[in-house]
Amino acid sequence: LIRAIHGCAVRFPQVAESVVHVLMDFLSTDGGMQVIIFVRAIIEQYPPLRESILSKLLGALDEISNSSVMCVCLWILGEYCETAGSLTEAFEDINTQLGEACFVLKNDEKKAQEKAAAEALAGPKMVTKNVILSDGTYATQTVYSEPKKVEDNTPNLRKLLVSGDVFLGSVVSSTLTKLCLRAGDLSDITPVKAKEMTVQALLVMCAIVKMATITVTAQRSSVADCSERVTLCCRALLDPKVCDMVKPIMLGQGKTAFGTFLKNIKDKELSQTKKDAPSAPTVQADDLIHFRQLRSTAVAGGELDLDDGSDLARATGYADGGSLLSSELSHVYQLSGFADPVYAEAFVTVRDYDISLEILVINRTPNTLANMNVELSTMGDMKIVERPQSQTLGPSDQTTIRASIKVSSTETGHIFGTIVYEDPTTQEKFYINLNDIHMDIMDYIRPSTCTDEVFRSMWAEFEWENKVAISTSITDLTQFLNHIVKSTNMKCLTPHDGAEKGSFLAANLYAKSVFGEDALVNLSVEKKEDSAGELAGYIRIRSKTQGIALSLGDRITMVQRGASEQ
Repeated sequence: LIRAIHGCAVRFPQVAESVVHVLMDFLSTDGGMQVIIFVRAIIEQYPPLRESILSKLLGALDEISNSSVMCVCLWILGEYCETAGSLTEAFEDINTQLGEACFVLKNDEKKAQEKAAAEALAGPKMVTKNVILSDGTYATQTVYSEPKKVEDNTPNLRKLLVSGDVFLGSVVSSTLTKLCLRAGDLSDITPVKAKEMTVQALLVMCAIVKMATITVTAQRSSVADCSERVTLCCRALLDPKVCDMVKPIMLGQGKTAFGTFLKNIKDKELSQTKKDAPSAPTVQADDLIHFRQLRSTAVAGGELDLDDGSDLARATGYADGGSLLSSELSHVYQLSGFADPVYAEAFVTVRDYDISLEILVINRTPNTLANMNVELSTMGDMKIVERPQSQTLGPSDQTTIRASIKVSSTETGHIFGTIVYEDPTTQEKFYINLNDIHMDIMDYIRPSTCTDEVFRSMWAEFEWENKVAISTSITDLTQFLNHIVKSTNMKCLTPHDGAEKGSFLAANLYAKSVFGEDALVNLSVEKKEDSAGELAGYIRIRSKTQGIALSLGDRITMVQRGASEQ
């Protein structure tokens, strides 16, 4: 719904202001991430709306409890607060949300917090005791007591930092640094006020680094990156030389890169719209189609039609017969050897939920084969629905046997079996073992697309992961990515330009199976700095089921060594 509203706001700018203000009331809900992404795009594309959006965003800052939404909000405030009034208001509101520049809980506060949490988990208490009533009889009295609800008035931003959100701390440091650097260029802000803002920002950043080094959290691996980022921000505020180098990057290139990103998305949507537009018909509806079989003998005798194939293609609506034959031949599997008494081959047709087998059986002996049967078995999530019937084959005779197999999940499977027949003269049974038919996972994978937010949420949710080390003879990063995309029949969600040169590439790939299962792939590859220039890295696959993760990993391991076809 939010994406649809976003599209409407882009197409009809006159309604963008009213729409964005209504949606910002939902920043504290579960869909807050999609709302803030929408707000970020609108504030970049419509500069006249920035002042009102920033004012509304500052008013909603204390209601946001999600760390990711808070990070995007702070980035917007740091990039687009360019006037003295909005800048000062944003700096004061952020510091109000941060509170005292100490984000490490003291022992007493920590114990009180742990006690309150334990009481909340324990729930209400019931105490039962015997009492004597006024008439001298006994009765049972039950006392029901609930723990006192302690009102916590701590702002959400401070709660997140105290809980050990290291990444949010680095975003806070970057935002305060941008505001302080921009305050020094505004004539409406006095140098004394700018110095006070700088000192306050430095105190907050020092407290964030102390929190990151002391607090034990799940983001422990990000402490080094946070410390390095905060150190750079402190140097930008204290060292004039560093300030001159970093200031143009921090205050200008962020918005420029984001504007380029939005432009690339818009160009991609336009190209996709043009691609989906109906193409002009190559054959007009009133063109004549000649059927030689329907012509009279007199007419056909005086004409020589050399274009029967073209007329047939026009009549059937299929003009690429050669590729159809090539596709069919690629699905023909030889089941027995040429020296076997019975030759068998199978033509496999893969539909969405079932597999159809057409097995051609040829009797190469001079004898009649009685009760000939093809016994099939499967391995994987496949079930034989229609088993082949017994046949009797005469000398040098042939027949086609059909079988149907139902598929219930996306994973690699095998079909194997045996031909059993009797010799009528000796009444002896003979067996011929057939070659396996390997059902590839690529028959069920379809390229699909999704937003970055949906991809990240599925990546965090899915429990099955398969990690494949990169080992390939390809030395070009973009060429290797295109080879993996083509070989796995997946869609690359990360925009990339083949003209860009670098030593590292990271991309997200996404596909959906015919059964509705999601397949996520993250490719991280770098080019070694040596004479050979080999590629190294990992390809990580995640899915909700084990079968698709293992099968897709086997497929990538098999195809990654080859060079892509250009």
